[in-house]
Amino acid sequence: MAKKSVASLQTGAKRLTKAIKMVKSPKTGAYMFVESVMAPEFVNDFLNKK
Repeated sequence: MAKKSVASLQTGAKRLTKAIKMVKSPKTGAYMFVESVMAPEFVNDFLNKK
């Protein structure tokens, strides 16, 4: 199960994207959110990796 929330951020000349995904903790089994700010072309790689 994955939650995908992407917001575009613009700072100066760079376009950045904030991606949030929900991952299940292997230790406790609870879900937690992982956030990252990156260039738009790396969003799919971030969301697809485990």
